[in-house]
Amino acid sequence: MKKVILLTAVILLSATTFAQAQDGELSGTVGVTWLSQYIWRGFEFFHEDGAIQPNIDLDLYGTGLGLKFLWSKGTGRGNEVYERLDFTLYYGNTLYEYETYATDYQIGWTYYNFPDGPMRAPLPTSRTEMDLQELFATLSWPEICPEGVVPSYTLIYLWPSKERAYTAEMSGSLHILGVGYDLPIEGLLPDIPEQILHLSAAMVYNDGVNINPSASDSDWSHAVFGVTTDFDLGNDCTLTPGLYYQSSWEDDVNPSDELWCSLGVSYAF
Repeated sequence: MKKVILLTAVILLSATTFAQAQDGELSGTVGVTWLSQYIWRGFEFFHEDGAIQPNIDLDLYGTGLGLKFLWSKGTGRGNEVYERLDFTLYYGNTLYEYETYATDYQIGWTYYNFPDGPMRAPLPTSRTEMDLQELFATLSWPEICPEGVVPSYTLIYLWPSKERAYTAEMSGSLHILGVGYDLPIEGLLPDIPEQILHLSAAMVYNDGVNINPSASDSDWSHAVFGVTTDFDLGNDCTLTPGLYYQSSWEDDVNPSDELWCSLGVSYAF
């Protein structure tokens, strides 16, 4: 049933944006990001190892439709089983564009594929039995706060690709309350007069999601604080360092607080 609903939504979105696509151009970014530690949905992935994430984000002819491809590869040994390919189809637009309550929204679907998942008992007998799917919707309000603070809300529903999969107990939802703020500071390099720090904070309510084959308690599980900034390297290339801290509140999700950094480089076309 979920597949039917998704297919119907994709067809409707494609039909309404076909005329716009004839006048638009294909654009997007391609890049790679290094993470000192991979934290996903609050959980510690790849044990305590980091990750390398090649990625592509395609804007489909200015229609609001987009495609993302992300490969998460662990930097340490023994993580091959949990390496993951993410495929995301999304649509974004704005409601009430010229009003104080202007609302940016993005809705989408993600398929999480584990290409090297284990195939021995008692673990999955089929590689696809570890695969997961996700529906998400994000709302943000860029004009509602006079000081430039942007609040947001994200709803995520996660479920296994097969009903009797190894991941069958992982189904659940996440509610994320977020806030962002762009802080201008003096340039960090001699030829840059101003630098923008992208500050973010998010508080997460976990309603049953777990990367282990067991259910999590329904509770506020963690909060994440982050700061990133962009350095223009020229020729449409951007260098983006980041620093993140997670305050963990629910042991089923993560028994310890986490601190990690990231470094990404991307090319826009």
